[in-house]
Amino acid sequence: MPRRSKVHELPPELKEWLDAELVKRGFGDYVQLAQDLKKRGADISKSALQRYGSPFEQRMAQLKMASEQARALVDAAPDEEDKLGAAVVRMTQEKIFSLLMELDINAEDVDVNKLFKNAAEIGKASVTQKRFSMEARAAIEAEARRKALEDASATAAATAKQQGLSAEGVGALRAAIMGQL
Repeated sequence: MPRRSKVHELPPELKEWLDAELVKRGFGDYVQLAQDLKKRGADISKSALQRYGSPFEQRMAQLKMASEQARALVDAAPDEEDKLGAAVVRMTQEKIFSLLMELDINAEDVDVNKLFKNAAEIGKASVTQKRFSMEARAAIEAEARRKALEDASATAAATAKQQGLSAEGVGALRAAIMGQL
């Protein structure tokens, strides 16, 4: 079995700093990064950093692409009934089951209930996200409606004044339009 990477042996706070620096530096400049780590008390070669950084960069790219695709999918096909969330939960459960079968793990050694509970948590997160999205959309629509009514009220008032309507009449007209809120 190969020796464990020095990067994985870093204290958590230094590992978090390293991960942030890798992203900030665009997964490059490993020579400088090794020097900066040495100043922080960790002697890790640029090659070890690159071996760690390369798969990390790939995972980041995959996550970014998956996020962009998910965003495009949601934008293209709104999911008011959260069928997508339910499908994600089912797929996650199936994937967990498949992995357990492939790995030939003794079921007594794994808490399957905990795995399925985690999948259910994914579903709850989807519902929470959906509720937030619907509330945000409703707030945006309400603000747009309010703004449209204000604009219509101002336009109607200006037109009414030009046509000789009294100030009292203009005020009543504006109140009637804004009453539509």
